[in-house]
Amino acid sequence: MMGNLVKAEFRKTLTTKSWWGLMIPAVLFGFLFALAWGAITNDLNDYLGSSDAEELAALLGIQLGELPVGLLALGHGVNIGTMFPVIFGVFALAGEYSKKTITTTFLTAPNRVSALTAKMITYIVWGAAYGVVIVGAASLGTVLTVDERGLPSAGQWLGVLGAGVLATVLATLFGIGVGAVWNSVVGSVVTLTIWMLVVENVLVFVGFAWLGITWLGGVLPNGTLNGIVGAIGAEAFGAAGVSVPGELDSDLQWLLQYTAGAPGAFAWWVSAAIFLAWTMVFFIGGWAANQRRDIT
Repeated sequence: MMGNLVKAEFRKTLTTKSWWGLMIPAVLFGFLFALAWGAITNDLNDYLGSSDAEELAALLGIQLGELPVGLLALGHGVNIGTMFPVIFGVFALAGEYSKKTITTTFLTAPNRVSALTAKMITYIVWGAAYGVVIVGAASLGTVLTVDERGLPSAGQWLGVLGAGVLATVLATLFGIGVGAVWNSVVGSVVTLTIWMLVVENVLVFVGFAWLGITWLGGVLPNGTLNGIVGAIGAEAFGAAGVSVPGELDSDLQWLLQYTAGAPGAFAWWVSAAIFLAWTMVFFIGGWAANQRRDIT
């Protein structure tokens, strides 16, 4: 029975335009951001030949010749792309309520738990597909602009692929949860977009600049989502999950994390664990809400 429900979910998704309508901008933004940041990292590589950079490297305990600055381009490209799987996830349940198809979905399944489980399985697969495509687009942008000396190793690239797929899977489930709780596509998309792109970034900046809080981005939803991939680049700089020695400790560490696209990140796996907790809060909340919600 579950197999049939999952097949039905895939058929429903493929008959809509949302899966490719959101994948196209995800690819474009991932590619363009990686392209732009790739050009910036080349300038960073030029700086790494200066005496100031040697002093900074000594402070961080890293060797300049081994610094894969291309991870910065990859991190920013993948991170901007993950916004679209979040929106895609919103359509999973909230979209069915808006189109009045949720009644058929619930009535053709043995119970609502089975229907929602089938959705979860289906959108995990879709989230993984988004991850592979977004990482591929960001990788292309990185290769086209980053000099060979700054490209990540094969192991680091595989790490970004794995982290990127994990991020997009969790992002999709997070979107499902928010949409299920809000029960509105427009409300969920507008709120998430404003929060993740504006409000949270302002909070992180204000927390750092005015209050001296460097860890805020490492616990908020968008910051932890970005940290799953971004912290890999921050770790390559020696600035995630560690303390930088000297007077510039917290400020320098935060700035390096920000450059990597993960301000406040502790480590990639910590970011994944915290964002998983955020995902479960909304997913379980949405699950519970839909066990009691009336359908017409």
